Amino acid sequence: MHESEDARVTAELAPHVALLRVLKVTGNLTRAAAELGVPQPTASRRLAALSDLLGTPVAEPDGRGIRLTRAGTLLADAAGRAQDELAHGVRRLREEVDPERGHVTLGFLHLLGRSLVPGLVSEFRRLRPHTRFTLVQGSRQDIVGRLASGELDLALVAPPADGPGLDSLPLTEQELFVAVPQGHRLAGRPHVHLAELEREVFVMLEHGYGLRQITDDLCAREGFEPVVAFEGQESETVRGLVASGLGVTLLPKFEPGTPAGVVEVPLRPRVTRTVGLSWHGDRPLPPVVAAFRDHVRGRAPLPPAAQGGHAHG
Repeated sequence: MHESEDARVTAELAPHVALLRVLKVTGNLTRAAAELGVPQPTASRRLAALSDLLGTPVAEPDGRGIRLTRAGTLLADAAGRAQDELAHGVRRLREEVDPERGHVTLGFLHLLGRSLVPGLVSEFRRLRPHTRFTLVQGSRQDIVGRLASGELDLALVAPPADGPGLDSLPLTEQELFVAVPQGHRLAGRPHVHLAELEREVFVMLEHGYGLRQITDDLCAREGFEPVVAFEGQESETVRGLVASGLGVTLLPKFEPGTPAGVVEVPLRPRVTRTVGLSWHGDRPLPPVVAAFRDHVRGRAPLPPAAQGGHAHG
């Protein structure tokens, strides 16, 4: 196609390609039509018209459902990107008109939901009481992936996310402790060297969590692979397993106080991890998102961690 022909086809495609995006997810024409609020015969005619316009089928039967052809998938992916960009533009326009009623989608690690995130959000809401927040918790891997895909505006992770188009700023340092059961041979010690844990059984967060990577890396540096008896997705669950005498783990200090049955022993040399805020640096942020980022930026840089090992994860 020549450039003018591409423009004509694009103009004709625009009203109908949303169907392909929904169909890619549902794999069912009836559900896709219902989601778009159109009768199924109308959806069927749109698919036929798209195929005629492109000169190749965009969908084909797949058992009791329907699936996109390669041509349909390529077009659905392009439509998705265009729709996301348009939605971003509409959001920016709406918030330019009424910046006090914006919306921030913030992702963060489970461990940060106890004090850091509530503090930042409540401070900002006192300044802009009409701002809405959607808060998303997950592992570092999950949160960074959602940030990169555009699902999140901002991410609080440790360490701050890096990658194409992402900017970050350090916010705070968290010291890591060895959590052991009460009565454990190390419970009364003023500090512990990591090498002393070689023969211990560990309870840990699953792979994909930054603290799991930190622990694996620190143990590897000491020349051993930790024996893992239990894995979980919540730090509270891991601490509960420690309190039950099922193993030891590395975690930040529990706030406001150490839970019953657990003793937190400092590591020597001291180990910390950097918690930071990350965002898309390759496109303008909606006004309220930029305002929240700048609010957080006003609390940084914080004093550097005291001397000791530095954990990245």
